[in-house]
Amino acid sequence: MPRQPLLHSLPDFPWDTLTEARRTAEQHPDGIINLSIGTPVDEVAPGLQLALSEAAAEPGYPATSGTLELREALAESLARRYGISGVAESAILPVIGTKEAIAWLPTLLGLGAGDTVVIPELAYPTYEVGALLAGCQVRRTDALFNLGPETPSLVFINSPSNPTGKVLGIDHLRKVVEFARERDVIIVSDECYLGLGWNDEEHPPISILDPRVCEGDHRNLLAIHSFSKTSNLAGYRSGFLAGDHDLISELLEVRKHAGLMMPTPVQHATRAAAEDDAQEQLQKLRYAERRAQLLPALIKAGFRVDDSDAGLYLWSTRHEDCWDTVNWLAQRGILVAPGAFYGPRGKQHVRIALTGTDNAIAEAVQRLQS
Repeated sequence: MPRQPLLHSLPDFPWDTLTEARRTAEQHPDGIINLSIGTPVDEVAPGLQLALSEAAAEPGYPATSGTLELREALAESLARRYGISGVAESAILPVIGTKEAIAWLPTLLGLGAGDTVVIPELAYPTYEVGALLAGCQVRRTDALFNLGPETPSLVFINSPSNPTGKVLGIDHLRKVVEFARERDVIIVSDECYLGLGWNDEEHPPISILDPRVCEGDHRNLLAIHSFSKTSNLAGYRSGFLAGDHDLISELLEVRKHAGLMMPTPVQHATRAAAEDDAQEQLQKLRYAERRAQLLPALIKAGFRVDDSDAGLYLWSTRHEDCWDTVNWLAQRGILVAPGAFYGPRGKQHVRIALTGTDNAIAEAVQRLQS
Protein backbone atom coordinates (compact mmCIF):
# COMPACT_ATOMS: atom_id res chain seq x y z
CA MET A 1 0.00 0.00 0.00
CA PRO A 2 1.40 3.44 -0.89
CA ARG A 3 2.53 5.56 2.02
CA GLN A 4 0.04 8.25 3.09
CA PRO A 5 2.08 11.23 4.36
CA LEU A 6 0.78 12.55 7.66
CA LEU A 7 0.86 16.04 6.15
CA HIS A 8 -2.12 15.12 3.97
CA SER A 9 -4.36 14.87 7.05
CA LEU A 10 -3.53 18.41 8.22
CA PRO A 11 -4.96 21.76 7.13
CA ASP A 12 -2.79 24.26 5.28
CA PHE A 13 -0.45 26.14 7.59
CA PRO A 14 -2.49 29.32 8.14
CA TRP A 15 0.34 31.83 8.27
CA ASP A 16 1.40 30.89 4.73
CA THR A 17 -1.83 32.49 3.46
CA LEU A 18 -0.71 35.92 4.72
CA THR A 19 2.04 36.21 2.10
CA GLU A 20 0.24 38.71 -0.13
CA ALA A 21 -0.91 40.89 2.77
CA ARG A 22 2.62 40.87 4.14
CA ARG A 23 3.99 42.05 0.78
CA THR A 24 1.46 44.88 0.73
CA ALA A 25 2.38 45.94 4.27
CA GLU A 26 6.09 45.80 3.47
CA GLN A 27 5.57 48.33 0.67
CA HIS A 28 4.48 51.04 3.11
CA PRO A 29 6.97 53.93 2.95
CA ASP A 30 7.75 53.60 6.66
CA GLY A 31 7.87 49.80 6.67
CA ILE A 32 5.76 47.01 8.08
CA ILE A 33 4.34 46.83 11.62
CA ASN A 34 3.74 43.15 12.29
CA LEU A 35 0.90 42.69 14.77
CA SER A 36 -0.16 39.33 13.36
CA ILE A 37 1.60 36.99 15.79
CA GLY A 38 2.01 36.82 19.55
CA THR A 39 5.77 36.58 19.63
CA PRO A 40 7.52 38.63 22.35
CA VAL A 41 9.52 41.69 21.35
CA ASP A 42 10.91 42.67 24.77
CA GLU A 43 14.14 41.20 26.09
CA VAL A 44 14.28 38.40 28.63
CA ALA A 45 14.83 39.71 32.15
CA PRO A 46 18.54 39.71 33.14
CA GLY A 47 18.01 37.32 36.06
CA LEU A 48 16.47 34.74 33.74
CA GLN A 49 19.31 35.12 31.23
CA LEU A 50 21.80 34.63 34.06
CA ALA A 51 20.08 31.47 35.27
CA LEU A 52 20.25 30.07 31.74
CA SER A 53 23.92 30.88 31.26
CA GLU A 54 24.99 29.60 34.67
CA ALA A 55 23.67 26.15 33.74
CA ALA A 56 25.17 26.16 30.24
CA ALA A 57 28.17 24.02 31.26
CA GLU A 58 26.11 21.12 32.65
CA PRO A 59 26.76 18.20 30.24
CA GLY A 60 24.37 15.44 31.28
CA TYR A 61 20.92 14.45 30.09
CA PRO A 62 18.11 16.22 31.94
CA ALA A 63 15.25 14.30 33.52
CA THR A 64 11.94 14.42 31.66
CA SER A 65 10.27 15.22 34.97
CA GLY A 66 12.48 18.24 35.54
CA THR A 67 14.26 18.86 38.81
CA LEU A 68 12.41 18.71 42.11
CA GLU A 69 13.39 22.35 42.71
CA LEU A 70 11.81 23.38 39.40
CA ARG A 71 8.55 21.54 40.06
CA GLU A 72 8.33 22.99 43.58
CA ALA A 73 8.92 26.51 42.24
CA LEU A 74 6.18 26.00 39.64
CA ALA A 75 3.71 24.73 42.25
CA GLU A 76 4.48 27.69 44.51
CA SER A 77 4.04 30.15 41.64
CA LEU A 78 0.60 28.72 40.80
CA ALA A 79 -0.50 29.21 44.40
CA ARG A 80 1.07 32.65 44.80
CA ARG A 81 0.09 34.19 41.46
CA TYR A 82 -3.25 32.55 40.71
CA GLY A 83 -4.58 31.07 43.95
CA ILE A 84 -4.24 27.51 42.63
CA SER A 85 -3.57 25.62 45.85
CA GLY A 86 -3.18 21.90 46.34
CA VAL A 87 -1.04 21.11 43.28
CA ALA A 88 1.70 18.72 44.34
CA GLU A 89 5.10 18.93 42.68
CA SER A 90 4.55 15.37 41.41
CA ALA A 91 1.47 16.62 39.51
CA ILE A 92 3.54 19.05 37.43
CA LEU A 93 5.38 18.19 34.20
CA PRO A 94 7.72 20.61 32.36
CA VAL A 95 7.32 20.59 28.56
CA ILE A 96 9.35 21.88 25.64
CA GLY A 97 6.98 24.71 24.83
CA THR A 98 3.23 24.38 25.12
CA LYS A 99 2.61 24.19 21.36
CA GLU A 100 4.52 20.91 21.27
CA ALA A 101 2.64 19.69 24.32
CA ILE A 102 -0.75 20.53 22.81
CA ALA A 103 0.08 19.06 19.39
CA TRP A 104 1.09 15.68 20.80
CA LEU A 105 -1.20 15.46 23.84
CA PRO A 106 -4.00 13.38 22.23
CA THR A 107 -1.40 10.98 20.82
CA LEU A 108 0.51 10.65 24.10
CA LEU A 109 -2.76 9.99 25.93
CA GLY A 110 -3.42 7.07 23.59
CA LEU A 111 -6.29 8.60 21.64
CA GLY A 112 -6.88 7.70 18.01
CA ALA A 113 -9.46 6.61 15.45
CA GLY A 114 -12.86 6.38 17.12
CA ASP A 115 -12.09 9.14 19.61
CA THR A 116 -13.57 12.62 19.41
CA VAL A 117 -11.73 15.75 20.54
CA VAL A 118 -13.82 18.85 21.23
CA ILE A 119 -12.27 22.26 20.60
CA PRO A 120 -13.74 25.77 21.00
CA GLU A 121 -15.66 27.29 18.11
CA LEU A 122 -12.91 29.92 17.92
CA ALA A 123 -9.69 28.10 18.69
CA TYR A 124 -5.92 28.14 18.61
CA PRO A 125 -5.26 26.01 15.46
CA THR A 126 -2.96 23.53 17.24
CA TYR A 127 -5.90 21.98 19.13
CA GLU A 128 -7.27 20.72 15.82
CA VAL A 129 -3.81 19.74 14.58
CA GLY A 130 -3.18 17.67 17.72
CA ALA A 131 -6.44 15.78 17.26
CA LEU A 132 -5.72 15.14 13.58
CA LEU A 133 -2.17 13.95 14.27
CA ALA A 134 -3.69 11.30 16.56
CA GLY A 135 -6.31 10.34 13.96
CA CYS A 136 -9.21 11.63 16.08
CA GLN A 137 -12.44 13.25 14.98
CA VAL A 138 -12.76 16.99 15.73
CA ARG A 139 -15.91 18.70 16.97
CA ARG A 140 -16.18 22.48 17.42
CA THR A 141 -18.54 23.65 20.16
CA ASP A 142 -18.62 25.89 23.21
CA ALA A 143 -21.73 24.21 24.65
CA LEU A 144 -20.69 20.79 25.94
CA PHE A 145 -24.09 19.80 27.26
CA ASN A 146 -25.51 20.33 23.76
CA LEU A 147 -23.51 17.34 22.53
CA GLY A 148 -26.42 15.12 23.54
CA PRO A 149 -25.46 11.51 24.21
CA GLU A 150 -22.14 11.90 22.40
CA THR A 151 -19.20 11.57 24.80
CA PRO A 152 -15.86 12.91 23.58
CA SER A 153 -12.58 11.57 24.90
CA LEU A 154 -10.95 14.95 25.40
CA VAL A 155 -12.12 18.55 25.52
CA PHE A 156 -9.85 21.56 25.00
CA ILE A 157 -10.94 24.83 26.58
CA ASN A 158 -9.01 28.09 26.49
CA SER A 159 -9.43 30.91 29.00
CA PRO A 160 -8.32 33.59 28.50
CA SER A 161 -8.97 32.80 24.87
CA ASN A 162 -6.64 33.05 21.93
CA PRO A 163 -7.84 34.76 19.72
CA THR A 164 -10.75 36.53 21.43
CA GLY A 165 -9.41 37.37 24.89
CA LYS A 166 -12.68 36.06 26.37
CA VAL A 167 -12.51 34.95 30.00
CA LEU A 168 -14.65 32.05 31.24
CA GLY A 169 -16.20 32.70 34.65
CA ILE A 170 -16.42 30.41 37.66
CA ASP A 171 -19.94 29.20 36.85
CA HIS A 172 -18.98 28.25 33.29
CA LEU A 173 -15.85 26.43 34.45
CA ARG A 174 -17.84 24.58 37.12
CA LYS A 175 -20.17 23.30 34.41
CA VAL A 176 -17.17 22.10 32.41
CA VAL A 177 -15.91 20.20 35.45
CA GLU A 178 -19.41 18.79 36.01
CA PHE A 179 -19.39 17.53 32.42
CA ALA A 180 -16.01 15.89 32.97
CA ARG A 181 -17.22 14.18 36.13
CA GLU A 182 -20.49 12.92 34.64
CA ARG A 183 -18.96 11.49 31.46
CA ASP A 184 -15.39 10.65 32.52
CA VAL A 185 -13.92 13.06 29.96
CA ILE A 186 -10.46 14.63 30.09
CA ILE A 187 -10.57 18.44 30.17
CA VAL A 188 -7.45 20.24 28.98
CA SER A 189 -7.51 23.93 29.92
CA ASP A 190 -5.06 26.13 28.01
CA GLU A 191 -4.22 28.88 30.51
CA CYS A 192 -1.18 30.43 28.83
CA TYR A 193 -2.67 33.94 29.17
CA LEU A 194 -3.89 33.55 32.75
CA GLY A 195 -1.47 36.21 34.02
CA LEU A 196 -2.61 38.86 31.53
CA GLY A 197 -6.06 39.95 32.71
CA TRP A 198 -7.17 43.52 31.88
CA ASN A 199 -10.57 43.56 33.57
CA ASP A 200 -9.88 41.74 36.82
CA GLU A 201 -12.78 43.29 38.72
CA GLU A 202 -15.49 42.09 36.34
CA HIS A 203 -13.82 39.20 34.48
CA PRO A 204 -10.79 37.89 36.41
CA PRO A 205 -9.04 34.97 34.68
CA ILE A 206 -9.52 31.78 36.71
CA SER A 207 -7.87 28.37 36.39
CA ILE A 208 -9.73 25.10 35.97
CA LEU A 209 -7.67 23.96 38.98
CA ASP A 210 -8.89 26.81 41.19
CA PRO A 211 -10.52 25.34 44.34
CA ARG A 212 -13.57 27.51 43.68
CA VAL A 213 -14.02 25.67 40.39
CA CYS A 214 -13.10 22.05 41.13
CA GLU A 215 -13.17 21.98 44.96
CA GLY A 216 -9.61 20.70 45.00
CA ASP A 217 -10.41 17.57 42.96
CA HIS A 218 -8.14 17.60 39.91
CA ARG A 219 -9.31 14.25 38.52
CA ASN A 220 -9.46 14.35 34.68
CA LEU A 221 -8.27 17.97 34.66
CA LEU A 222 -5.07 19.26 33.03
CA ALA A 223 -3.97 22.90 32.92
CA ILE A 224 -1.42 24.17 30.40
CA HIS A 225 0.86 27.05 31.40
CA SER A 226 3.55 28.92 29.51
CA PHE A 227 6.26 31.47 30.21
CA SER A 228 6.34 32.57 26.55
CA LYS A 229 3.90 35.43 27.07
CA THR A 230 4.40 36.54 30.67
CA SER A 231 8.21 36.24 30.78
CA ASN A 232 9.20 36.53 27.09
CA LEU A 233 10.54 32.97 27.03
CA ALA A 234 9.04 31.96 23.67
CA GLY A 235 12.53 31.26 22.32
CA TYR A 236 13.40 29.19 25.37
CA ARG A 237 10.40 26.84 24.84
CA SER A 238 9.30 26.93 28.46
CA GLY A 239 5.97 25.61 29.70
CA PHE A 240 4.40 22.97 31.91
CA LEU A 241 1.34 20.85 32.55
CA ALA A 242 -0.36 20.55 35.94
CA GLY A 243 -3.38 18.77 37.35
CA ASP A 244 -4.54 15.16 37.55
CA HIS A 245 -1.71 13.20 39.22
CA ASP A 246 -2.46 9.98 37.31
CA LEU A 247 -2.59 11.71 33.92
CA ILE A 248 0.65 13.58 34.65
CA SER A 249 2.33 10.31 35.67
CA GLU A 250 1.12 8.63 32.47
CA LEU A 251 2.36 11.48 30.31
CA LEU A 252 5.70 11.49 32.14
CA GLU A 253 6.30 7.82 31.38
CA VAL A 254 5.39 8.16 27.70
CA ARG A 255 7.47 11.32 27.30
CA LYS A 256 10.44 9.52 28.91
CA HIS A 257 10.22 6.85 26.22
CA ALA A 258 10.05 9.55 23.53
CA GLY A 259 13.01 11.50 24.93
CA LEU A 260 10.97 14.67 25.44
CA MET A 261 13.09 16.59 27.93
CA MET A 262 13.26 20.29 28.77
CA PRO A 263 16.96 21.22 28.41
CA THR A 264 18.80 21.77 31.69
CA PRO A 265 19.61 25.47 31.11
CA VAL A 266 15.96 26.12 30.24
CA GLN A 267 14.89 24.39 33.43
CA HIS A 268 17.05 26.81 35.40
CA ALA A 269 15.66 29.83 33.52
CA THR A 270 12.12 28.55 34.01
CA ARG A 271 12.66 28.19 37.74
CA ALA A 272 13.97 31.76 37.84
CA ALA A 273 10.88 32.96 35.95
CA ALA A 274 8.59 31.15 38.38
CA GLU A 275 10.32 32.69 41.39
CA ASP A 276 10.61 36.27 40.09
CA ASP A 277 7.20 37.96 40.20
CA ALA A 278 8.65 41.41 39.51
CA GLN A 279 9.72 40.62 35.94
CA GLU A 280 6.29 39.16 35.21
CA GLN A 281 4.51 42.21 36.61
CA LEU A 282 6.76 44.55 34.60
CA GLN A 283 5.96 42.72 31.37
CA LYS A 284 2.24 42.87 32.09
CA LEU A 285 2.56 46.63 32.61
CA ARG A 286 4.26 47.00 29.22
CA TYR A 287 1.39 45.23 27.51
CA ALA A 288 -1.18 47.23 29.46
CA GLU A 289 0.35 50.49 28.25
CA ARG A 290 0.38 49.31 24.63
CA ARG A 291 -3.22 48.15 24.93
CA ALA A 292 -4.23 51.53 26.37
CA GLN A 293 -2.90 53.21 23.21
CA LEU A 294 -4.08 50.77 20.56
CA LEU A 295 -7.62 50.04 21.80
CA PRO A 296 -9.01 53.61 21.57
CA ALA A 297 -7.20 54.15 18.25
CA LEU A 298 -8.98 51.13 16.74
CA ILE A 299 -12.37 52.30 18.01
CA LYS A 300 -11.74 55.80 16.64
CA ALA A 301 -10.84 54.24 13.28
CA GLY A 302 -14.24 52.55 13.11
CA PHE A 303 -13.51 49.15 14.61
CA ARG A 304 -15.56 47.37 17.24
CA VAL A 305 -13.44 45.43 19.74
CA ASP A 306 -15.17 42.38 21.23
CA ASP A 307 -14.24 40.51 24.44
CA SER A 308 -10.46 41.15 24.74
CA ASP A 309 -10.65 41.15 28.55
CA ALA A 310 -7.29 39.37 28.80
CA GLY A 311 -4.34 38.18 26.76
CA LEU A 312 -2.25 39.77 24.05
CA TYR A 313 -4.85 40.45 21.36
CA LEU A 314 -7.66 42.81 20.42
CA TRP A 315 -10.45 40.85 18.72
CA SER A 316 -11.66 43.46 16.25
CA THR A 317 -14.18 43.86 13.45
CA ARG A 318 -15.19 46.38 10.76
CA HIS A 319 -18.31 44.30 10.01
CA GLU A 320 -16.86 42.97 6.77
CA ASP A 321 -15.02 39.90 5.53
CA CYS A 322 -11.89 39.47 7.65
CA TRP A 323 -9.65 39.40 4.56
CA ASP A 324 -10.97 42.81 3.51
CA THR A 325 -9.96 44.12 6.94
CA VAL A 326 -6.55 42.43 6.68
CA ASN A 327 -5.99 44.17 3.34
CA TRP A 328 -7.26 47.55 4.64
CA LEU A 329 -4.72 47.41 7.45
CA ALA A 330 -1.96 46.07 5.18
CA GLN A 331 -2.36 49.14 2.98
CA ARG A 332 -1.42 51.13 6.07
CA GLY A 333 1.59 48.90 6.67
CA ILE A 334 -0.03 46.96 9.55
CA LEU A 335 -0.14 43.15 9.34
CA VAL A 336 -2.77 41.32 11.43
CA ALA A 337 -4.25 37.82 11.57
CA PRO A 338 -7.61 37.08 9.90
CA GLY A 339 -10.22 35.67 12.25
CA ALA A 340 -10.89 32.83 9.82
CA PHE A 341 -7.63 31.26 11.01
CA TYR A 342 -9.42 30.33 14.23
CA GLY A 343 -12.71 28.95 12.94
CA PRO A 344 -15.74 29.86 10.81
CA ARG A 345 -17.14 32.18 13.49
CA GLY A 346 -14.13 34.45 13.04
CA LYS A 347 -14.83 35.36 9.42
CA GLN A 348 -15.63 39.01 10.18
CA HIS A 349 -12.92 39.61 12.79
CA VAL A 350 -9.18 40.12 12.88
CA ARG A 351 -6.78 39.43 15.71
CA ILE A 352 -4.48 42.37 16.44
CA ALA A 353 -1.54 41.64 18.71
CA LEU A 354 -0.08 43.88 21.40
CA THR A 355 3.33 42.38 20.70
CA GLY A 356 4.87 45.38 19.01
CA THR A 357 7.56 47.56 20.50
CA ASP A 358 6.47 50.82 22.13
CA ASN A 359 7.57 52.66 19.00
CA ALA A 360 5.74 50.24 16.70
CA ILE A 361 2.49 50.54 18.65
CA ALA A 362 2.76 54.36 18.65
CA GLU A 363 3.36 54.31 14.89
CA ALA A 364 0.38 51.98 14.35
CA VAL A 365 -1.81 54.42 16.27
CA GLN A 366 -0.68 57.23 13.97
CA ARG A 367 -1.38 55.17 10.84
CA LEU A 368 -4.88 54.30 12.07
CA GLN A 369 -5.59 58.01 12.42
CA SER A 370 -4.45 58.87 8.90
